[in-house]
Amino acid sequence: MTVSSRRVVAGLIRFALVILAIVFVFAGVTVVRQGYRYTIERFGRFTHVAQPGFNFIIPFFDRVGRKINVMEQVLDIPGQEIITKDNAMVAVDGVVFFQVLDAAKAAYEVSDLYSAIINLATTNLRTVMGSLDLDETLSKRDEINAKLLIVVDEATEAWGVKITRVELKDIRPPRDIVDAMTRQMKAEREKRAAILESEGMRASEILRAEGEKQAKILQAEGLREAAFREAEARERGAEAEAKATTLVSDAISGGNPQAINYFVAQKYVEAVSEFARSPNAKTILFPIEATQLIGTLGGIGELAREVMSSEGRSKPPSPSKPRTVATRGSLPPSVPGAPRIEE
Repeated sequence: MTVSSRRVVAGLIRFALVILAIVFVFAGVTVVRQGYRYTIERFGRFTHVAQPGFNFIIPFFDRVGRKINVMEQVLDIPGQEIITKDNAMVAVDGVVFFQVLDAAKAAYEVSDLYSAIINLATTNLRTVMGSLDLDETLSKRDEINAKLLIVVDEATEAWGVKITRVELKDIRPPRDIVDAMTRQMKAEREKRAAILESEGMRASEILRAEGEKQAKILQAEGLREAAFREAEARERGAEAEAKATTLVSDAISGGNPQAINYFVAQKYVEAVSEFARSPNAKTILFPIEATQLIGTLGGIGELAREVMSSEGRSKPPSPSKPRTVATRGSLPPSVPGAPRIEE
């Protein structure tokens, strides 16, 4: 082999080695995406976990085993029928939120992570809801979610998984139970409405009775005050009448004949008033003329002035001029001095 031939062969060998080196390097380069973790196996045995970014493994010796998603994920719990504590059949479905914290455990501690979590949540859901009555199942969703979260999280801890939330999406009782609950709710609301209405009527009656009571009290107080004032007025009138009678009696006893006119005029006025108040009297006929009453009243005035002048000793009585009033009729003999009224 000539020298030139040897050089050609050596050049081909070097080229082949370069090609093999490039292929070897590219075969060992592994790029991990964000949110994932790759497990690296050497001859089938787990060695380490490749982090996101550029990673280099030994080709033909190492290989990528599992690609684990470490982002928070959600799994649907398939709908199922569950018998409650009071033997009611309800259909339930829900969701489970979880996140892988240890990629190696999630890859090698459990065969099928997703299926394991779904079955674990389903069985525990049956256990938790089977221990509750139907009413508790419908009203205590938060309590059911909390119990499921604790149980499922403890079971998946060995798999390197953290259960973040467990939520019930829907609880569907049978149609007849729903109808019965609707009627019960309607009856309860009607009962409360009737109670509130009766309480309102009771309060209204109480307020009305209180108002009537206060009105009667005020009316009784008004009547009492009116009676008191009427009695006081009568008492004062009686005192005035008694005083006037005393003054007239004193005048008569003193020899003044004009004092008798007071009693005559008083009876005369009372008689005329009774005629005026009579409901059957349409026309009143006086047997005497009105001037006789005027003369009598003049005598009363003279009497009053004499009494006042006698009481006021500090001032002598003033002289008065007699005035004659002409009358057209004759006076009864019981009224002395009536033709002349002196002021």
